[in-house]
Amino acid sequence: MKKLELHWQILISIICSIIVGILLPQSVKYISWLGTLFLNSLKMVMVPLVFSSIVVGVSNIGSAKDFGRLGAKTMFYYLTTSLIAILTGLLFVNLIQPGKGIDLGLSQSIEGLEQAQNTFGSTILNIIPTNIFQAFTEASMLSIIFFAMIFGYFITKLKVEQNITINNFFNGIFDIMMNITMLVIKFAPIGIFGIVTKVVAEQSLNGNLWNVITSLSLYMLTVVISLFFHAFFTLPLMLKLIGKISPKAHYKALSAPLLTAFSTASSNATLPLTMEAIEHKVGISKKITSFVIPLGATINMDGTALYELVAAMFITQAYGVEVSFTNQFLMVSAALLSSIGAAGIPMAGLVMMSMVLSVIGLPLEGIGLILAVDRILDMMRTTVNVYSDTVCAAIVAKSEGEHLKV
Repeated sequence: MKKLELHWQILISIICSIIVGILLPQSVKYISWLGTLFLNSLKMVMVPLVFSSIVVGVSNIGSAKDFGRLGAKTMFYYLTTSLIAILTGLLFVNLIQPGKGIDLGLSQSIEGLEQAQNTFGSTILNIIPTNIFQAFTEASMLSIIFFAMIFGYFITKLKVEQNITINNFFNGIFDIMMNITMLVIKFAPIGIFGIVTKVVAEQSLNGNLWNVITSLSLYMLTVVISLFFHAFFTLPLMLKLIGKISPKAHYKALSAPLLTAFSTASSNATLPLTMEAIEHKVGISKKITSFVIPLGATINMDGTALYELVAAMFITQAYGVEVSFTNQFLMVSAALLSSIGAAGIPMAGLVMMSMVLSVIGLPLEGIGLILAVDRILDMMRTTVNVYSDTVCAAIVAKSEGEHLKV
């Protein structure tokens, strides 16, 4: 008998949790511990997974043979488009404010948030840890990411033998953490049942359930509008103005990998199709394709970064927390940096979302608000991730003087 796919298991879990939360709200105390256990598991893998993924990503980039002019162009594009995507999400989430309709009764002081209410200067200073082991212990994610990037960069400066040894070590650590993360994700339906049941029961008891449903619809709409704006305005505009390429022809050439990305919610699973289409249908050389596309599948996550920022802002609005400019800057930075370490597998964004919330001290329980609609949004943001990689490849190829078929 064929095993039920994870997203169907999660959907069934969410439906059951809504029914139980509405019909048996008093019994939630016997169930909610499942959600706490799942969140604790996410916290357990968060620091080592993020650290190892960024170290591996940066060290592999630095060791690439063509990392001179080609690498500089690619990295500049990836950072620029990711930042534009995040700012697009920030614009729409501030305009629509989907979380304002929810009153979770948590507008009082939230542990850790006071420490985040810093000046811009002290925020920058706090990114550099005085004690990296303390940063690991306290899960100070911006400090950990900064150290991981520096660490990964200087791995590339080692002698060849040392470089290979250290790279193999951290690749092994990353593979181990990925396997542990996937084990945790396998229990997601059970954990999500505990989290969502608690949220539904609490809102049902205080008569706020309809507000939650309305706000969740607005949140989903905010993410969709932001992703569509980035995919159908920002990226095509870059293709047209910078690459002098027809966006319509480019879309047509990439139809197969984009549909695959949407259906699988995995940029890694789509990678072979993307490379084949870019090389044979768009006409980009193998040299650029083999460098830009795999690199993009690892570090270029426009859709994921946008989604994480919108989701984190939605959760802060739902908790009634006023987010200062400094904290919004922190969240933008965390979304940008975490997108570099976001693995191209389904639901990896859940781990990265934990990191973005941790940066400003919000409780991870807020994730329970967005899980009900996460799968469809995961499919959409993965499609944007893959499309952005192909746009980068096309623009870089044109800048290198290549003649494309589109």
